[in-house]
Amino acid sequence: MATTTTGLVPNWYPPTGENYDFLLYLWQWFPLMASLQWLISWYGMGKTSVSSPLNFPGRIGWLTMECPGFLSLLYMLSTLPQQYNITDLPWQNKVLAALFVIHYAYRAIIFPLIQPSMSPLHLFVWLSGLGFQLFNGTLLGSWLAAYGPTTQAAWREQLSFGVLQFTCGIALFYVGLAANYYHDDELREIRRRQARQQTAKGREAGGGGGGKSVEKHYEIPQAGLFKIMLYPHYFVEWVEWAGFYMACGWGCVPARMFVINEVAAMLPRAVKGKQWYMQKFGREKIEKKWAVIPGIW
Repeated sequence: MATTTTGLVPNWYPPTGENYDFLLYLWQWFPLMASLQWLISWYGMGKTSVSSPLNFPGRIGWLTMECPGFLSLLYMLSTLPQQYNITDLPWQNKVLAALFVIHYAYRAIIFPLIQPSMSPLHLFVWLSGLGFQLFNGTLLGSWLAAYGPTTQAAWREQLSFGVLQFTCGIALFYVGLAANYYHDDELREIRRRQARQQTAKGREAGGGGGGKSVEKHYEIPQAGLFKIMLYPHYFVEWVEWAGFYMACGWGCVPARMFVINEVAAMLPRAVKGKQWYMQKFGREKIEKKWAVIPGIW
């Protein structure tokens, strides 16, 4: 077994087994940092973004913040196996890595490019998101590449219900992924519809269309799970990664912490986002909707 690793940052990127354990220990404290969001109202992106000299343009900020996650995972898979003399990873490892890349090919690259508009992203939010992605991609990638099950015998021990558990987890992942696409597109449609209306009004007035930016145009979404909650795109992403965790096996600490840390980071944003909706559209239109967890929050 390798006691040192070589790469962009020897022994750390990719990490040795000992350093992997240390990073995983640190990662389990992330919810404590994320909980600070409950104490402050400021959040420098999206609906609550503000003008600041420390802002990134929305699309550039999002791309550069999100891409390091799946790039780190791919880097671990390309470096660690050969350093541990692993000649061929099991098909389960490859499938799980592919699912992670599928999600982030959309979330990190396609998503910002197809948005009608994106609000600026504050440097502090960018750094927080970048740190999340680097930790998550490195740890999941390291687990899939060397520190998790790397033989079929190890996978038989990893999964309590074998292929059935793996299959159910993958199915749940795809349900969450499809629902995530659907609800994201409903949010995009609000601004696309507004842009079309502005263009039509501009033409009727004899102009060339266009009109003012739709960047800060908001409505109350109504399609799908938006009928009962305000942040279903958060909820179904948690479902997605819960399925991924199931497929990894309940003993996969990086996958478990991914789910826990996503909830820790996104739940306070959703709850505070409900308060934002009530202030903008009126309590009577919003208070009967859940923020993100039906029946609870």
